[in-house]
Amino acid sequence: MPDASPVLLPELRLRTDLAVRGVRMDAPVSRGCGAGPSDDGHVVIGGLNAALPLDPTSPYVVRDERVLLDGADLGLEVRPVSRPMFYDLTTADGVAYEQIARLHGRDVLATTVVQTCMRYDPAERCRFCAIEASLAAGSTVAVKTPAQLAEVAEAAVRLDGVQQMVMTTGTSRGADRGARHLARCVRAVVAAVPGLPVQVQCEPPADLSVLTDLRDAGAVSIGIHVESMDDEVRRRWTPGKSRVPLEEYRAAWREAVRVFGRNQVSTYLLVGLGEDPDRLVADAAELVAMGVYPFVVPFRPLPGTLAVDVDGVGAPAAEVVERVSREVAALLVAAGMTSDGQRAGCAACGACGLLKSAGA
Repeated sequence: MPDASPVLLPELRLRTDLAVRGVRMDAPVSRGCGAGPSDDGHVVIGGLNAALPLDPTSPYVVRDERVLLDGADLGLEVRPVSRPMFYDLTTADGVAYEQIARLHGRDVLATTVVQTCMRYDPAERCRFCAIEASLAAGSTVAVKTPAQLAEVAEAAVRLDGVQQMVMTTGTSRGADRGARHLARCVRAVVAAVPGLPVQVQCEPPADLSVLTDLRDAGAVSIGIHVESMDDEVRRRWTPGKSRVPLEEYRAAWREAVRVFGRNQVSTYLLVGLGEDPDRLVADAAELVAMGVYPFVVPFRPLPGTLAVDVDGVGAPAAEVVERVSREVAALLVAAGMTSDGQRAGCAACGACGLLKSAGA
């Protein structure tokens, strides 16, 4: 529970509590389901992007761009991100731009280029993932073409000042795990919007040479997301992905650092999957030593996922999220690997986690 004197809450603790317990507010830009960990409204807090769960039961309310608790102003400005103009447009082949790519934070364009995954069978599915739920709801299309993405990216940059783009993909059955389609999409976007930084995200490909193909297509950074480096946690939460040995992830991270450079490679580490916090911080230290940015993010209960609909798992304790975020941030600062050095991607945006707020 929040302190009895809420106005005295240290800012990072308050931001952590908001990230875990959510807020009551109207959010013009929000995301209800999909491949990522968030069911959130997008806002700006103190100049930083933030994605806050929209929860009608939260004790926190945002009114007139201020955070209130029991009517008390907590001294934190929260400015909702405005609905972008590119959402009002339709592609040349008749698809709403919003179904092709979405605004994340105030200046990040994000898309899942293939909205299906070979691991989406309930026995294989990552228990926090709802990648195909948004497709079933009609809020997106199964496969985004390079031409569609180039058209939307150009408009988003021109009309709404988008500064970077993130492209992820459901995992395909091919040895490239979907990376070759990502490369085609990146090449088209960079041709249409020269200089737009693009991050790609995929599972470790069987043929690591495709990482060079992604860089040559124009990607400037990459996310290879493991979510946990504890094999017991992986088997429970990511049963399909857990069959990819951690050594294959390590090999992919090392090659990605060689190709993209130190601090241009990242991976999600989710807090709240049952992993020991000390173990999580130690795993983050291993990643930092490799030149990989461990993007620490709290698990968020997302309707439509197995974690919520079957397991009934709730959000992690804010105290644990804050502690892990502080300790990992200290590792990153000491290594000179802050998010400001990331050219594009989830770590560069930082909205879903607390590392930027903690100085990293």
